Order: sequence, then structure tokens, then C-alpha cells
Amino acid sequence: MMTAPVDPAKDQLLDAILPHVAFEGWAPSAFNAAVAEVDIDPAHARTLCPRGAIDLAVAYHERGDAAMVTALKQADLSEMRFRDKVAHAIRLRVRAIDDKEAVRRGTALFALPHMAPEGSKLIWGTADKIWDALGDTSRDVNWYTKRLTLSGVYASVVLYWLGDDSLDAQATDAFIDRRIDDVMQFEQVKAQVRNNQLLKPVTGPLSRLLSGIKAPNRVPEVDLPGVWRDPN
Repeated sequence: MMTAPVDPAKDQLLDAILPHVAFEGWAPSAFNAAVAEVDIDPAHARTLCPRGAIDLAVAYHERGDAAMVTALKQADLSEMRFRDKVAHAIRLRVRAIDDKEAVRRGTALFALPHMAPEGSKLIWGTADKIWDALGDTSRDVNWYTKRLTLSGVYASVVLYWLGDDSLDAQATDAFIDRRIDDVMQFEQVKAQVRNNQLLKPVTGPLSRLLSGIKAPNRVPEVDLPGVWRDPN
């Protein structure tokens, strides 16, 4: 997924707001304090962030995604099993977080009913970037199921990590392994059901139905996040 370059002034606003978020959350007052500290024209700040602190909360999440992708591309994954590559990617995403309180406040923000779609979109985006960085080539229904499953795993990991006070987040590392193991067991069950001849009268028509589902075509020439071209 292609994203537009981040304006340096927006990066400055993000750096400036973080100390305030710990006390005020991603609130208008925190955004106003950041604008004053950066000494930016308030009108320009509103152009960069029409929703104020909410847009900076989104930018903070996307900054973590970008750091994770960079670290993942630099990592030597050649000796890893695929499940370990996915687990490593999740660990890198958690390690990319440099302000736990900012994430805690962001989790509360995106749990609000009117913000839940935005929060879900961000989690989906993280899962999408992980699969893309790991070279996922699926173009059928698996494109969706992989990202949906990983979205659930990552969301649960973040919630667990927020309450983890173990040394070097060792408990979170173990939790990631357990979640990945659960996913792998689920995939094994799916394969068994799919290959079970007794269930073919049910799974056969369902498979034919699902075969019509295709991954969305991305639009490389349009540098906007979340823009797709209908393959039809």
C-alpha cells in the first residue's frame, strides 16, 4: 500500500504532542499545546491535521508501521519457519513503539464507538504491511483471511503488552508464540476439513463460491492510502 510522504511539520507536531498525550490523551488541548510549541501557523496545522490530535494519533500508529517494515526488511529471515517470521514481525511492531502511554491513550481513543472503524482500519493496515513485507502473493479469499486473522492476533498482543510488566516484555513474547500456535492449529483444522471426503458435499460448493472472491487491485499511480481499483 503506497502512502504519501509525511510532511516534516506534521512529524514535528507529532513529536511535540507526545509528552502531552500521557497526561491529556489525544485531546484538542494536547494538539493546541503541540501547535504552540512547534510555532506553526494554526491554520497550517489544521490543514495538516483537520481532526487535530486524532490525525496525529493515526500518524503515530503509521510511524510505528513504517519502522516495523524497515526493520523487517533488514532482518535475516532465511533460517526461520514461516510461523516464526510472522511472530518476529509482530515483535518488531511492538518494539517500534517508543511511548507506551501514547498507545494506551490511543487504544482508549479508538475504542470509542465513533472511532472504532478508524481503529480497525489501522490494525488491518498493520496486518497488511506485515503480509506484504513477508512476500504474500495470495490473490483470492486467503488475502482477506490472512489479514483478518493477523489483525486479531496483533490487537490481542497489544492489549496484553499494555498490561505486561515482565522483564523485557518476556511475557508478551511468550503470548505471541501462543497466539501464533493457535492460528497454526486453526489452519491445520481448516485443511483437514477441506480434505475430508465426507464433507465434500458441503465444502465443495462453498469452495466454488469463495473462489470468486479476489483480492483488491492496488492503484500504484495514485499515492493515497486505501485507494483501490475495481478489477472489473
